Amino acid sequence: MIKVVKFGGSSLASAEQFKKVASIIHAEKERHYVVPSAPGKRFSDDIKVTDMLYECYALASKGKDYKQSLQNIKDRYNSIIDELGLDLSLEDQFKIIEAGFVGRSGRDYAASRGEYLNGIVLAKYLGFEFIDSAEVIFFDDYGNFDAERTNQVLSEKLSTIEYAVIPGFYGSMPNDTIKTFSRGGSDITGSIVSRAVKADLYENWTDVSGVLVVDPRIIKNPAVIRTITYKELREMSYMGASVLHEDAIFPVRKEGIPINIRNTNAPEDEGTMIVESTSRKSEYTITGIAGKHGFTAVSIEKDMMNSELGFCRKVLEEFEKNGISIEHMPSGIDTMSVFVNQEEFVNKEQEVLAGIHRNTHPDAIDIEPDIALIAVVGRGMKSTRGTAGRIFSALAHAHVNVRMIDQGSSELNIIVGVDDSDFEKAISAIYDIFVNTQL
Repeated sequence: MIKVVKFGGSSLASAEQFKKVASIIHAEKERHYVVPSAPGKRFSDDIKVTDMLYECYALASKGKDYKQSLQNIKDRYNSIIDELGLDLSLEDQFKIIEAGFVGRSGRDYAASRGEYLNGIVLAKYLGFEFIDSAEVIFFDDYGNFDAERTNQVLSEKLSTIEYAVIPGFYGSMPNDTIKTFSRGGSDITGSIVSRAVKADLYENWTDVSGVLVVDPRIIKNPAVIRTITYKELREMSYMGASVLHEDAIFPVRKEGIPINIRNTNAPEDEGTMIVESTSRKSEYTITGIAGKHGFTAVSIEKDMMNSELGFCRKVLEEFEKNGISIEHMPSGIDTMSVFVNQEEFVNKEQEVLAGIHRNTHPDAIDIEPDIALIAVVGRGMKSTRGTAGRIFSALAHAHVNVRMIDQGSSELNIIVGVDDSDFEKAISAIYDIFVNTQL
């Protein structure tokens, strides 16, 4: 059995955390390949190493005094090395990094050095081989991840190495410059490595004991989701759930590799299994609840709209022309509403409205800002009657006015729009009826 294990920044923030990580890895010989993030926060007011690197690079690339900033980064790594009792010096690596910063090697290069250095330290501590991700993970000339080339090279490389550390978050461009994934991209690296070695399981270790039914900032100590499908997680990630980078799903999904979200600080917890499909029933009718603030609804009214060929297309073209993506689009016989990100829309609203008027000649257009969208997700909803009714009943009892409802054809989720001011109240009400009371 082969397991790939990825550890997040909080799991590798200090020497104490490194010891926990090593204990987890050595506890099972099946954990062959390790993907580390850069050191995260040790305490609430601490600074992540990635942010320290960004700051240092900004100073150095502008010709400002960066020496103390660089020393602070050195101190973070040296404190870990010293406390672990390692015979290791990163001085040569820091000289190369310093030259790269002064020479303006780019923000991606700067950010990637956190994972790079942490990978060297962790490999030394574990007694594993270190592999620089720039040599095995590739992007094309346009900055897009080159999945097939990466899979071929990485598979060949790891076929001869039994235990290795491969830093997360970055790879290289055809011209050998460093390119990073978006923030949180170490999750993606773990998924890429899992695909390359045809892993039986991808363990993603973080600071929570799995994917939670709801945001713990809204509900204290929410229930943990034991099993969730890729599709359900995608829906929740899109609506704001952030345990796993949403793009990390695709490489393992192609190979049918499950992901296990685990807690470094509570390794005895089973965590959450993320799978392609399952016969396991959800503990509750719903799997999870997630949501986002800051949407605007643009409602267009026109008599006989439904019989006017190309009406919706003409409306949507105006948003496209102005670079505004569409979030949801519920419609009726004579009305259609387009939900968009408020920040994207606000500076171009008049251009969009003018274009809609010119091309569709509506009877009226109304704009409603400050709307929150909440997704109630669950494979169990498909086979359970009255789910939507219970959602609306819960919201009515909580005195929350529903501004929009949208259900996908897969019946995997129901999305409701409410006033931003009712966001947390609405989520609490839905959680209560499905989890606490299980009506």
